[in-house]
Amino acid sequence: MQVLSYISFVVTFCSLLLNPSHGLNLKLLNESKFQNDEQWNVAAATWYGEPEGAGSDGGACGYAESVEKPPLSKMISAGGSSLFRGGRGCGACYQVKCTERTACSGNPVSLMITDECPGCHLASVHFDMSGTAFGSMATPGKENSLRNVGQLQILYRRIACSFGNSIAFSIDQGANPYYFATAIEYENGDGDLVEVQLKQANSDTWLPMRRSWGSRWALNFGSRMQPPFSIKLTEDENNERNTIVAENVIPSDWKAGLVYRSVVNF
Repeated sequence: MQVLSYISFVVTFCSLLLNPSHGLNLKLLNESKFQNDEQWNVAAATWYGEPEGAGSDGGACGYAESVEKPPLSKMISAGGSSLFRGGRGCGACYQVKCTERTACSGNPVSLMITDECPGCHLASVHFDMSGTAFGSMATPGKENSLRNVGQLQILYRRIACSFGNSIAFSIDQGANPYYFATAIEYENGDGDLVEVQLKQANSDTWLPMRRSWGSRWALNFGSRMQPPFSIKLTEDENNERNTIVAENVIPSDWKAGLVYRSVVNF
């Protein structure tokens, strides 16, 4: 009986493969089935900007022209509210893939959240990708065919970012000896940056910075601060906190508009 049951299963499975009308259709599978999977969840995807562009320069996370350059290289996305999360989602990395169109390769590609999409309401999770990122889900040579679809149902999962051993601190143009503000870019890991603190030279006191918007954190000290500055960063991953310290990462002769890099990362 077990042998007959096995043969029956094989015949049924093969008939599904050979008869496209009975094949799996992603549209017919409800979202909860994917959400129960340990790996992938369902989301909506659209794209904006130029077909082979980076969406927009910087956007609501404040990464400016970094979105065009390595390591991001235009592989970025704006996120709906559940991804952007008031700026806390800036810098989060995801894998995405599409399978429901003939132009879809089915292979996962990686991207990072760099912008907000306040009008994205196609689904509870919505990626509004750069044209480059959207097209990268296609079979080679069918990028434009996929972009012509306009919107897709895709699969996604959060992954750990891996940008090497350095975090970038891009100093705001408006920063001065009394007010320090910086964008924080390229943190590793799959947690959210939830706390940033600054310590002045010859001090043991860590001063809390606040998220001013997106990836930008600021400290309005009110009196002249004493560089070099060390910066302590804390990530939260599923209620487990991980902290690193970039010692003296901002030098004594720091200048607004410049980028300084740590020698540590998560």
